[in-house]
Amino acid sequence: MLNPQTTLNCKGRLVDLSTPKVMGILNVTPDSFFDGGQYTAEDAMLHQVEKMIEEGADFIDIGGMSSRPGAEIISVDEELGRVIPVVRAIGKRFPDSILSIDTVRSRVAREAVAAGASMVNDISAARFDEQLFETVGKLQVPYVLMHMQGKPSDMQKAPTYDSVLTEVLDFLIDKLEQLRHHNVKDVVIDPGFGFGKALSHNYELLSQMSVFKTLGLPILAGVSRKSMICKLLKVNPAQALNGTTALHMIALQQGASILRVHDVRPAVEVIQLWQAVAAPNDIKFG
Repeated sequence: MLNPQTTLNCKGRLVDLSTPKVMGILNVTPDSFFDGGQYTAEDAMLHQVEKMIEEGADFIDIGGMSSRPGAEIISVDEELGRVIPVVRAIGKRFPDSILSIDTVRSRVAREAVAAGASMVNDISAARFDEQLFETVGKLQVPYVLMHMQGKPSDMQKAPTYDSVLTEVLDFLIDKLEQLRHHNVKDVVIDPGFGFGKALSHNYELLSQMSVFKTLGLPILAGVSRKSMICKLLKVNPAQALNGTTALHMIALQQGASILRVHDVRPAVEVIQLWQAVAAPNDIKFG
């Protein structure tokens, strides 16, 4: 096993991942599966960002194009029009915030980083824009590498694997070699829960997620309010916080360094409880 990477260099700011961190989701889209349309107005968006920061978010992940199952690709100009003003507004109001841009496009990544973002979160692993790896290498910002089978418009129609764990691991190894070729130094890996996976695939990946620690890189777990919870518990996304919290604890036990979440405070509390279980003798009473 490689020595695990425990820091990320976000444009000169070193983030210590020896303690798990929380990435708050900010969808500035009209059609995301849980909160679509809620934060398209600037006042509502800034209020949500302030709430997430106050509750303990370490990163804010800004997305301008929905990646829910069945989602269609929007134009580059439309995506830029959604996210660039948001990056600038958050940077102005909350200058100490660390912003991630959730995009599959090199131009959006480049312009968002120029506007103040310091991390790129890509669901496509550069399969939709072959220039993205090269762009991230030139930008020298951390990159989230995610596995997805298919594309959002068709990924959940009939996902099949001979061995989901082996195939996801092989995919990540191959993409990591390409990223190294393009001088991308800080990579976070994401197994891609809900992206081209049947229910059993998601839980098999989660139950064995510690296998990805062999890559020596931080692991991001994105399970928040997803269908892997809703289908199993027969609830809708609005009712899926309890299931999300339960899976967050498992993800931490399996080695997750970052939880990508809609609900920051519950995730922060899970991390605190996980730390108490991992090191009970270090508990300090206020």
